[in-house]
Amino acid sequence: MITKEIVLDALSNVIEPDLKKDLVTLNMIEDVEINGKKVSFTVVLTTPACPLKDLIHNACENAIKHYVDQEAEVEINMTARVTTKRQDEQPLLPRVKNIIAVASGKGGVGKSTIAANLAVSLADLGAKVGLIDADIYGPSVPIMFDVVDEKPLVRMVDGQQKMVPIESYGIKLLSIGFFAETSQAIVWRGPMASKALTQLFRDADWGELDYLIIDLPPGTGDIHLTLVGSIPITGAVVVTTPQTVALADAEKGVSMFQMPSINVPVLGIVENMAWFTPEELPENKYYIFGKDGGKDLALKLNVPLLGQIPLVQSIREAGDAGRPAGLQEKSAVAEAFLELAKNVAQQVAIKNAGIQAEAVSQ
Repeated sequence: MITKEIVLDALSNVIEPDLKKDLVTLNMIEDVEINGKKVSFTVVLTTPACPLKDLIHNACENAIKHYVDQEAEVEINMTARVTTKRQDEQPLLPRVKNIIAVASGKGGVGKSTIAANLAVSLADLGAKVGLIDADIYGPSVPIMFDVVDEKPLVRMVDGQQKMVPIESYGIKLLSIGFFAETSQAIVWRGPMASKALTQLFRDADWGELDYLIIDLPPGTGDIHLTLVGSIPITGAVVVTTPQTVALADAEKGVSMFQMPSINVPVLGIVENMAWFTPEELPENKYYIFGKDGGKDLALKLNVPLLGQIPLVQSIREAGDAGRPAGLQEKSAVAEAFLELAKNVAQQVAIKNAGIQAEAVSQ
């Protein structure tokens, strides 16, 4: 006779590849039910963006067949509960599980494009996502999400007035661009800019989120110091292109987050514009900015390479049209951003479990 104890004992042989422990010890198995030879249970993953979902599913089915009964009918429900290291008593953004900063050492490497497409790809995988445009001097999120003319409303929350983030494509958005005309230059000294950024966090009703993405301004300045000093950041993603000048600045960006006084985990590096692919020759790759610069930097700094994103005309067109390229169905570009989202979510789960990150191969 098949029992719940026998099923759990079998599943204790299935190791979660990232967390290095078995699923039963990690409390990832729930709702075990047995009806004759029918065995059903739920596997609770650490993120809906888990890149190892199919691997874990197959391993569980094989474990039941091998350790319990070869003729067992196995039904597995795969769900997710995003992990967090935050403490419930923290007053700032109490219902936001993970805060991810997207940074770059220099401008022009496509950091905002990466942040926008990371957000929509995580949401496409089933996560609740928000995006803060913290690039105070050059906000681009309103254009990229087609909400240039939108203005956040205000509502009372626990006796306080809070901004309500704009929603577009399932993403909650706030940007300093919502409070200035498109053609208006935002000329602020450091303290003013830092105060404005802090308000996007403290004075907004973000609700419950699995991931809050922050599109930082390029460089290593006042905004970054304000952010890491006041916001409980889960980890940082550093964006670069393969060329030498960008790589040098990206390395400085990584070292800033790794400074003892800042100590923000670096989730990994994204190599943007990794190669150029003409639309009419989708199989061709032209390395116009150099080859594997971001990949080599990741190896040098011993941090994961999260993705290599091609330089494709449709990415630029999608951003200009206000519909991020990650939303394009069944396209190579959307697949690249989806893979990036899975790798970022994977590294967040690893960090939350207190495990040293391993290199992510591409």
